[in-house]
Amino acid sequence: MTLADIRSRGEAMLAALESVIVGKSATLRLLMAAILADGHVLIEDVPGVAKTMMARAASQVLGLGFRRVQFTPDLLPADITGSFIFDQRDRSFSFRKGPVFTGFLLADEINRAAPKTQSALLEAMAERQVTVEGETFALPRPFLVVATQNPVDLEGTFPLPEAQLDRFLVRLSVGYPEAEQEREILERRQARRADVPTLQSVLGEGELSALQAALEDVFVEASVLDYIVALARASRDDRRLSLGASPRASLALMAMSRALAALAGRAFVLPDDVKEAAVPVLAHRMMLRPEYWGERISTREVVADLLGRVPTPSLSPR
Repeated sequence: MTLADIRSRGEAMLAALESVIVGKSATLRLLMAAILADGHVLIEDVPGVAKTMMARAASQVLGLGFRRVQFTPDLLPADITGSFIFDQRDRSFSFRKGPVFTGFLLADEINRAAPKTQSALLEAMAERQVTVEGETFALPRPFLVVATQNPVDLEGTFPLPEAQLDRFLVRLSVGYPEAEQEREILERRQARRADVPTLQSVLGEGELSALQAALEDVFVEASVLDYIVALARASRDDRRLSLGASPRASLALMAMSRALAALAGRAFVLPDDVKEAAVPVLAHRMMLRPEYWGERISTREVVADLLGRVPTPSLSPR
């Protein structure tokens, strides 16, 4: 696979997704870029704006094995990872794999489960493996987690810990559609005569891994690397934040910027790619100081402010 393949396959996948998700081209592009960058995705928004449909449609166009777990307060870690079962016939224990052993895992309403269950995904997301009773089991590759969550101020939610939020490459929001878009949603539903749409796979077996590997050919100039570092360091010095962007966040910002460049058909990253990726990559990795909690300031606004204050580099002619 080449960078040209990333653009052509990416355009085909986005076209397929846009056939069922109306008016969310920018969000779908960020979702596809995160998947190409081999990252996990957190989609946070109010119920009923197609978070789950977006994730399910993405799994269909990617051609990956799909499992869905509905997170609830009584869900146990073993319900996700699997557990050892005693077989009375040969009087031995065998491991029964949980739904995490798949290519594409939809963790639906992840913040409805207790923190202990949320953390069951941490090792899987970070190292693509799970450890049960001291034994380690490798997960399939590629392995992607797309999690949905309701806003944390809704009743019955458990905020994700910072360590787990940091394992998501991006956090996206969907938002309500415009009036014309909502009418189009109704018209499409009426035309297809079914609630759940079905999409044909765009990628064949092994092609996603090949596209992810081709992303390594996207060049990042020194001035753009310095720009990424400057944004991260500015967040650590910002008086409004108790937790700024870590070096892992800088790596995530570079990976996402490379994916956006490849989707645009470029073999090099522009500062505009970094700017497009900054809010979804950095905002969920930051924490406001307590004295700013009541001032209606969000970390998204802090990142936008940093983008306005940190000088944008001028690339030398290539």
